Amino acid sequence: MTKHRLYTTAFSSVYPLYIKKAERKDRTKQEVDTIISWLTGYSEQQLAALATDQTTFERFFADAPRMQERRFLIKGVVCGVRVEDVEEPLMREIRYLDKLIDELAKGKALEKILR
Repeated sequence: MTKHRLYTTAFSSVYPLYIKKAERKDRTKQEVDTIISWLTGYSEQQLAALATDQTTFERFFADAPRMQERRFLIKGVVCGVRVEDVEEPLMREIRYLDKLIDELAKGKALEKILR
């Protein structure tokens, strides 16, 4: 079985897109970083390093210091697929992150996003 292309994509190539999406809706890079840190346990310094290297999404999630236990409460649709129905564990983690960034861009309060 071949890996999904997204698994081998560098986190650093997608991270600026998350920020741009948030900023278009008057949200901040700091809020994006807060969401990513909440989900993965990465520190601000670790995120800064990951934003500039070639760490793949696969490694990004495999090396996450502390995946948020409450991430399973994230529900909803991303790219036409319900995140809670995604069977592949890595793809589910990626979709959780996508969903959180979508909620931020839609104006949801950070306190509610972080469940």
